[in-house]
Amino acid sequence: MKVIKLGGSLLDDPQRRAEALGEIAFAWTAGEQIVLVHGGGKHIDARLAQLGIPKRTHAGLRVTDDATLDVVVSVLAGTVNKMLVAELTALGVRSAGFSGADASTLVAQPHPSIDGVSLGHVGQVTFSSPLLLQSLLGAGILPVISSVAQGPEGALLNVNADTAATAIAKGLGAVSLHFITDVAGLLDAEGKVIAKMTAVEARAYLHSDFVKGGMKPKLEAALNALDAGVSTIAIGGGTELVAA
Repeated sequence: MKVIKLGGSLLDDPQRRAEALGEIAFAWTAGEQIVLVHGGGKHIDARLAQLGIPKRTHAGLRVTDDATLDVVVSVLAGTVNKMLVAELTALGVRSAGFSGADASTLVAQPHPSIDGVSLGHVGQVTFSSPLLLQSLLGAGILPVISSVAQGPEGALLNVNADTAATAIAKGLGAVSLHFITDVAGLLDAEGKVIAKMTAVEARAYLHSDFVKGGMKPKLEAALNALDAGVSTIAIGGGTELVAA
């Protein structure tokens, strides 16, 4: 069982997206069980700009007010999700797309304020139910999940897609988690891709000056997955993380 998270500018590049989905389709056709999780930040940014809604972030997270949440849900659970389903279908893969809020696939609590700044409808994932995913996989259907979670009393929450993929991998008991993104992998001091790293090495690396931007939450999510028993994590096309 493998969970794949698709994100970064790769989602906006038709050629690179087609290459990634082609590899997923090949593996699926060969008999590998796969669950696909995705974000879509740049699609959200573009839609916000079209509507004249300001983009606001704090501490690397999108501040999600009511208007922004409407865009997040419509873009992630609608536009991007159905785009991926359509492209997988064209490759001969039966797939079903839905949000993490469906059937408690992703359950979250509201994120606490950071530095006194409220993040609005942003969540921290606390649980992932595998039931819907297992049902689809058992029927030969590849699940495609957007990073929208079920919050308290049926509320919808915007959650980090890397964290969402990790929670889903943990809930399914997946053996591997692959973050397919627009970077080649983790880089060393000379700017070269690190081919393999243990969890101990990755924790030390996490606190170095080499981990910047979106790589930090990705690496944190990877370590969380290793701690939960996911045996192998791949970042980009060049770095593999292992428990020991």
